[in-house]
Amino acid sequence: MKTDYRLGIDAGGTFTDFVLAKRDGEIQLFKVLSTPDDPTQAIRDGLALITEQTGISAREIVSNADLCINGTTVGLNALITHTGAKTGLICTKGHEDSIEIRLGHKEDGHRYDPDYPPATMLVPRHLRRGVTERVISNGSVYTPMNEEDVRAACTYFLAEGVKSVAISFVWSVLHPDHENRAAEIVREMMPDARLTVGAQLYPQVREYTRTSTAVVNAYLAPILQRYVEAIDGYFKDLGSKNPVRYFQSNGGLALGRVVTDQSVYAINSGPASAPQAALDVAAPWGDRNIITCDMGGTSFDITLTRDGKANVNKDIDFLRYRIGIPMIQVETLGAGGGSVGWIDSMGLMQMGPQSAGADPGPACYSQGGARPTTTDANLTLGYLNSTGLVGGRLPLDVEKSRTAIRTHLAEPLGLSLEKAAYGMFTIVNNNMVNAIRRVSVERGYDPRDFVLMGAGGATGAHVTALAREMGIQKVLVSKLASGLCAYGQILSDVKYNYMAPAPLRLDDAVASAHLNKLFSGLEARGAVDLEGNGFASDEISISRSLDMRYVGQVHECTVEIDTFDIEKLGLGAIAQAFHTRHKELYTYDEPQSPVEVVNVESTIIGHLDKPRRQKIVAGKGAETALQGYRDMVFSLEGTAKSTPVYTGSALGAGDHLSGPAVIEEVTTTIVIEPGWNAALHESGVYVLTPQA
Repeated sequence: MKTDYRLGIDAGGTFTDFVLAKRDGEIQLFKVLSTPDDPTQAIRDGLALITEQTGISAREIVSNADLCINGTTVGLNALITHTGAKTGLICTKGHEDSIEIRLGHKEDGHRYDPDYPPATMLVPRHLRRGVTERVISNGSVYTPMNEEDVRAACTYFLAEGVKSVAISFVWSVLHPDHENRAAEIVREMMPDARLTVGAQLYPQVREYTRTSTAVVNAYLAPILQRYVEAIDGYFKDLGSKNPVRYFQSNGGLALGRVVTDQSVYAINSGPASAPQAALDVAAPWGDRNIITCDMGGTSFDITLTRDGKANVNKDIDFLRYRIGIPMIQVETLGAGGGSVGWIDSMGLMQMGPQSAGADPGPACYSQGGARPTTTDANLTLGYLNSTGLVGGRLPLDVEKSRTAIRTHLAEPLGLSLEKAAYGMFTIVNNNMVNAIRRVSVERGYDPRDFVLMGAGGATGAHVTALAREMGIQKVLVSKLASGLCAYGQILSDVKYNYMAPAPLRLDDAVASAHLNKLFSGLEARGAVDLEGNGFASDEISISRSLDMRYVGQVHECTVEIDTFDIEKLGLGAIAQAFHTRHKELYTYDEPQSPVEVVNVESTIIGHLDKPRRQKIVAGKGAETALQGYRDMVFSLEGTAKSTPVYTGSALGAGDHLSGPAVIEEVTTTIVIEPGWNAALHESGVYVLTPQA
C-alpha cells in the first residue's frame, strides 16, 4: 500500500460490511444494517461507525486511501424486484420475440414443469421494435438496414418514456456496421437515453444470449449510473484523490464509468470476491482447493476454487435471464439467517427461500417480524448470545424467537420447542449441503479434497455441521469472516474481459493467423485501457480462453490456453487443451474428430499491491478467554448441554480448545460441535479439525 488506508465496502441484503486496511498491517471490520431504499445511506452509516470506533474521520480515511472499493447489490436488487429502467429493444425484424421464446425451453430444473410460469419480460412486447436488415452467417449483408425503421422506433420510444435502449441484430458480431449506424441514430434522436449496443457489450456468437445480455445491461444501466454518480460524488466531497473502484462479477475491479456502461458486470459482484479472500486466508497452509460458504442474513453463497482458480461461468441463466459475460460461479441459496421456517401442504417443515431480510428481520430483532427464522432457531438452541449481534448493537429477544417457533412450527407439528428449533437447524444445513454438492460433486469434484472456508456473519454457527456432513476434514474461519467479501475486494486487481467471435475450424495456417490476430488485437486494446488507468506494462498480465466444440456439437466448453504465438507453435496445443478439457467435463474425448472455435476471450489484469497480512499476538491459553457457560442443544433429542463460551477478542495465536464450545467474535459466532477442535493461527484464522 502506498498510502495510509484502503477501504472495501460490500453491500449485502441484510448487512453492509466495511474492511479498513492500514499501512501497518492492521485490518478492521465494521458492520451496519443495509439500506436497500437508499444504498448510499449505509455507506454514510458505516463511515460514521468507523469514526465512532476509531476516532478517524471519514474525510481523513478517504483522502488518504489509495483505493476505496465498492461492491454493490443495486443492480441485483433491481433485477430481483423488476425495478430497472423502462427499456426498449431495437432488433432485426422477425426476431422481436427471441428473448421470450428463450431457445424454446425453460431453465434447467424446470424444463418439464408445466406449472412453472414464464419469466417476466424486462422489455414488454410493444417496446421491441423490429428493423428491416439482415446480415448472414458469413458476415455479408443480405438486406441493407432501413434507417427509417430505426427512427420510427425512436419516435415510439420517446412517446412511451423509454429511458434506456438496447440494440441487437442477427450476426452483428461479424458485421457491426448496422448496429453502429442504428446507435448513431438513437444518440441523435434520444440523447438523454442510455444506450447498449449488443456487438460492443458482448461480441460473441449466439443471438439469444447476446440480445438477452444487452437487454439486462440496458435495463440496469440508468440505475447503476445514478448509484455510481452518487457514490463518486460523495467520496469526492470527502476529498478522495483516487477514483472509486467498483467490484465486478468477473472477480475484478473497474472504474465507475466502466460499470455504468457495462452494468451487467455488477449484477452478482458481492460474493465474486470470496475466492480471492479465501486464497489469501488459506495461504499460510498452502491450500488452493477451497469451497467458500458465505451465509449472511438473506442468502447462502458458495464459490469453489480449484488449484487456485475460481470456477467461471458464461452463458448462464441468472434470475431467469440469460447472461453471456464471464462471471465467477456463485451458487446462491435462500438460506440466510433470515430464512423463514414454514410448513408445506404435506405437513413437512421447510426453510426458505423466503427471507425476513433486514426489515422486519427475524422475530428476535424486535422490529415487527413474527415468523421463525434460522437466526431464531440458533438463538433458541443457545448458539447465539441474547445480548446481541455485532458487538451488542443489535440486541436479540430470545422469548420472541421461542414464541415464533412455538406458534408457527412446534405446536402445529406436535414437537417440543427444542426439537423444532434443531429441526430448523438441520433442514437449513441439508439445503446448504445440497448446494455445496452442486458446485463440487456435480462438476466432478470430491468435496473431501477441499478445505471449507467459513464466510459471512451466520456461517460460523453452521460450519462444523456442514463439514461433518460433507466429510471435509479441515475448516478455516477468519476473524474477518463476516466481512470476507469486503476483505477480498481490497485484495483484488483491476480486470477487464475482451471478447471476439471466431467461428472457424482448427485445420490450417489461415486459422492460426486469424486467431493470432484476434488475440493480439484484444490484448493491445486491453493494454491501452489499463495503461490509461495508470498501470505500467510490468503490472499487466494476460490470460486467454476459447469457446470450442467438436464439429456438429451444439454447445461449447471454455478452454484456457497460454499466451504463446499460435502461428509458431501451431494449432496442436489448442486442440489438445480442448480434448483434455472435454474429457474432464464429460469423461470422454474424440481426438480423431475435427474441432472448431466459436469465440475467443482475453482477460487483462492490472495488478495492485496488496495490504500486509495481519498478525495477532500470542495467546495466554483459551481458559483466559472463557466468559462462562450456556445451555445448548446439539442433537435432535433436544437435550440441552452446558457449553463453554469464549470471547474471541481475548484469544490469541496458539490458543486451542475442544468442542462443544462457542467462540464469540464481534461480528460472528463460531459453533464448535462435539468431536471438533479449534486452534487460532497467528494470521487471525481459526483452524477447525475433527478430533482423532
